[in-house]
Amino acid sequence: MADRSVTIVGAGLAGSEAALRLSRAGVAVDLYEMRPAKLTPAHRSGRFAELVCSNSLGSGELTSGKGLLKEELRILGSALLPIAEASRVPAGKALAVDREEFGRRVTEAVRSRPDIRVHEEEVKEIPGDPLVILACGPLASDAIASAIRDILGDDGFYFYDAISPIVDAETIDPEASFVGDRYGVGTGDYLNLPMDRGRYEAFLSALLTAKTVALRAFEEPRYFEGCMPVEEIARRGPDTLLFGPLRPVGLRDPRTGRIPHAVVQLRKENAAGTMYNLVGFQTRLTYPEQKRVFSLIPGLSSAGYFRYGSVHRNSFLDARRHLHPWMESRSRAGLFFAGQITGVEGYVESIASGLVAAVSAVLRSAGKDPRPFPRESMIGALMERITTPGPDRAQPMNANFGLLPDGTVRRKRDRKERKAEVALAAARRAAEWDGAMGASKGG
Repeated sequence: MADRSVTIVGAGLAGSEAALRLSRAGVAVDLYEMRPAKLTPAHRSGRFAELVCSNSLGSGELTSGKGLLKEELRILGSALLPIAEASRVPAGKALAVDREEFGRRVTEAVRSRPDIRVHEEEVKEIPGDPLVILACGPLASDAIASAIRDILGDDGFYFYDAISPIVDAETIDPEASFVGDRYGVGTGDYLNLPMDRGRYEAFLSALLTAKTVALRAFEEPRYFEGCMPVEEIARRGPDTLLFGPLRPVGLRDPRTGRIPHAVVQLRKENAAGTMYNLVGFQTRLTYPEQKRVFSLIPGLSSAGYFRYGSVHRNSFLDARRHLHPWMESRSRAGLFFAGQITGVEGYVESIASGLVAAVSAVLRSAGKDPRPFPRESMIGALMERITTPGPDRAQPMNANFGLLPDGTVRRKRDRKERKAEVALAAARRAAEWDGAMGASKGG
């Protein structure tokens, strides 16, 4: 007889998505979460699906990788995307959320399901139950991380994910800023702090000479390009920031009519607009140095910080050797992984991996074999990418159109038109797959 219960370790984005998906499919869940009794270096509460880096889930446009991934998740009945929509704050074309509201809503949704039993305790060993989803996150406790290494037979890999500072909106000088979105698209959701060449060069000099937090003996920085600390970007050359987080393209200052030499963008952290995130300013600078260096940015000379930037180790396994595309262990049937620990990079990508693991576990619980999502879909292409063996060192991967197979649709001259057609084809493929699999979304 097929087992009709699943044990999930971790109530982050992936674990919460998986738990709700399984519950809606009529599968009982035992969900283990060590917080708030034991916090990670980055988490601050016991709320499920707590966001610890940015509050943005990325672009909502279908012609972006993350936008297409969101559309596929909607088609497939994601539980967390509607919650994110209900918790959103203005951010132009991006889906950004009020962190506390989002975490509260996810926690309530999970705890309200009678067939999800929540256990507030740390799991130190991999459960021996027939069906298990390890969604313990890239900041897994030392005990469970050691247990995972033991079952994998090696030390795996890790990278560093830096957190951007959050400033008090009332302490930002409004005279030094202008409101606007890049290329004028959006509803004025970003606060822009322009710099002339002199201010930029002074800031760059201070940034390059600032003190950073020393790495511990066991730590080796292997940064993911999409979350590179701002000081590491600056070390690559004097103009690299101008093509990265400080790029001024599409941001014309309405007060001068000109595009500044450099622009620092701030994005709302909550619906009330009392907090702003320094976009792209992930950092390893010490707290005093952050206050000193960032005070050189126009408008932030007297800024008060709700949270300084910090860095933490994010561990992830080599999915190319250890996982099938449906997120099941190659060495132990019934053991699934989900979230950033699998090597997906990003919030929406973590949600997607949780959905994939849950759908696969539903099939296993019914005595059926899981199978990959179609590689013509963004979900399938992403899962295939992180699980396909290759000669290079494993690296985290986010959703992007480069993952989709060549020849998905006929060639078009207009790049945006071509991406739109690719996106629609991928979304249709996801819908067809969902209908063919019959993996219940439940109610």
